Amino acid sequence: MLLEVEHIDTYYGISHTLFGVSLEIDAGEVVCILGRNGVGKSTLLRSIIGLTPPRSGAVRFKGQEINGKQPYQIARMGVGFVPEDRIIFPSLTVKENLEMGLKGGQIGAWTFDRIYQMFPILGDRHNQLGGTLSGGEQQMLTIARTLMGNPDLLLLDEPSEGLSPFMVKELEVHVRKLKASGMPILLSEQNSGFTLKLSDRAYILEKGTVRWKGNISDLKEKPEILRTYLGV
Repeated sequence: MLLEVEHIDTYYGISHTLFGVSLEIDAGEVVCILGRNGVGKSTLLRSIIGLTPPRSGAVRFKGQEINGKQPYQIARMGVGFVPEDRIIFPSLTVKENLEMGLKGGQIGAWTFDRIYQMFPILGDRHNQLGGTLSGGEQQMLTIARTLMGNPDLLLLDEPSEGLSPFMVKELEVHVRKLKASGMPILLSEQNSGFTLKLSDRAYILEKGTVRWKGNISDLKEKPEILRTYLGV
């Protein structure tokens, strides 16, 4: 198993946010975390990457305990994190933003050429300042910058949030390409229409607890679950 999250409890101060949450993802899988806003989806990803460490339970990556490690240590082990707020360097060019994703300044399997093949619009704009890109282009840049660090697992937090329907479709194309390349992805999303097209399995959160888990094919056959927990 590539990633195992076992019965974690996470807090913000005294506020108990995640309650005994468990999940797993294996090589080559795209697994989604679904739920309404505020149910703990982002907290779960932040718990994995170490930004909001769990107070109890275990997080293992490639069989090694990572709970308690610093985010930069977890990133160096091969976990890439794309935050929901699309943090880029607006005064740097696209190419310079991508260079910021290199670990130790070394280019690995994800070269500039490969990135520009995956995201042609970034190749067209490689000398353009990051702050002048559209929201969708900035989202692609944050994903591409994370890939430059050659992760073995990609955590995507609400990637479609705030994007136009056109840009969501563009993003879907790129995530599908990543899936085809074999990149394991843990995807946190409210947009079930976007997510169900891309994922193999799903976990549904409500009030910081896993309420349902299973294959996407099973979930599509149970619309009442989507209505109950997502309102769709």
